[in-house]
Amino acid sequence: MGFKVLITDGLEKEGKDLINAVGEAVDKKGIEPAELLQIIGEYDGLIVRGRTKVTKEVFEAAKNLKVVGRAGVGVDNIDLEAAKAHGVTVVNAPTATTIAVAELGFGMMLALVRDIPRTDNAMKHDQWTKKDYKGHELNGKTLGIVGYGNIGSRISKYAQALGMKVLCYDPIRNIDEMRATGADPVQLEEIYAKADIITFHVPLIPETKHMVNDETFAKMKDGVLLVNVARGGIIEEAALLRALESGKVAGAALDVYEKEPPVDWTLAEHPKIIAVPHVGGQTEEAQIRVAGDIASEVMNVLQGNPLRWKIC
Repeated sequence: MGFKVLITDGLEKEGKDLINAVGEAVDKKGIEPAELLQIIGEYDGLIVRGRTKVTKEVFEAAKNLKVVGRAGVGVDNIDLEAAKAHGVTVVNAPTATTIAVAELGFGMMLALVRDIPRTDNAMKHDQWTKKDYKGHELNGKTLGIVGYGNIGSRISKYAQALGMKVLCYDPIRNIDEMRATGADPVQLEEIYAKADIITFHVPLIPETKHMVNDETFAKMKDGVLLVNVARGGIIEEAALLRALESGKVAGAALDVYEKEPPVDWTLAEHPKIIAVPHVGGQTEEAQIRVAGDIASEVMNVLQGNPLRWKIC
């Protein structure tokens, strides 16, 4: 009998077809934690997105589990130490949503500088606000990119095409490689001091949690704009609210939040915030790529083939 793979947060048909060619894909989208604990012991593989929490208890109940696949980039919802302790391989699909997330992030920058949501809302309420409106151009502005991986470097390419100067920071990447993309590698403090717009593309780990806080905001230019399409929790939301109210931050665009969906909607409802519900990777093209990438990688683990994106 073929391998059984449980899918808990949905997967495009292309991914299921890959699994079903050599095993069985079982889609239980929206499954609750209690039921997951009851049935996980039947499965060789598990594919999740960000909703499902793969906890220590899940690994303890998963007697036959050999692989967990994250249909996306971040694996902060998977207990990696528990995975290692139980000999379970964890893989992800780190490149499939790059274009989708980068395009959203850059689109949010344009929406911020041209105040598109507010002016659109005025039109929908029969208000012609042209005389009250004056936006800004991206051309000639300085963009700071914190985290210069697949997404950050692609946003850099878009920004340079529109005439922006790009400063980038990434403690892991080679400085010469970053410089070769046309960006200027600098220390984080210089981005905070010089950037007109700052966009974040780092994982949520202990070192990055609340890396943007009251102290950080104090180092930024007055009227700075922020974009976060990476992970909620990188920016301390209470501090961001204070910075918006004081005018230190002129506006921010968020796709991610400390709690999803938010428990407190104050930030999302703020007039200087553009808020969307974690849709960075939600394009038809990206989801087809994600499904194919994660399904093939999970089956590579189960069939003993070489891996492209092993986390642990």
